[in-house]
Amino acid sequence: MAGLEKLLIIYLIAVNVVTFIMYGIDKWKATRKKWRIPEATLLGFAVIGGGVGAWLGMKLWRHKTLHKKFKYGVPIILIVQIALIVWITRM
Repeated sequence: MAGLEKLLIIYLIAVNVVTFIMYGIDKWKATRKKWRIPEATLLGFAVIGGGVGAWLGMKLWRHKTLHKKFKYGVPIILIVQIALIVWITRM
């Protein structure tokens, strides 16, 4: 495996772990009426590679599942990311 591929895998793992944790923290804060993580930040982390973490966070904590931009946006982001990974690895 080339160095660039290793870095990409490490990046994707890291951004997905961070995104997953952010969704959990935001859910925890929501139940306690505390300061929340902005929706743009949550979606932004999904866009920059955290689609899997966002989707898993939504499912595990049942968080943001009724918001249309999350309900439909996160799966679309995830599908696009998977398609890009498949396309890049076949080059």
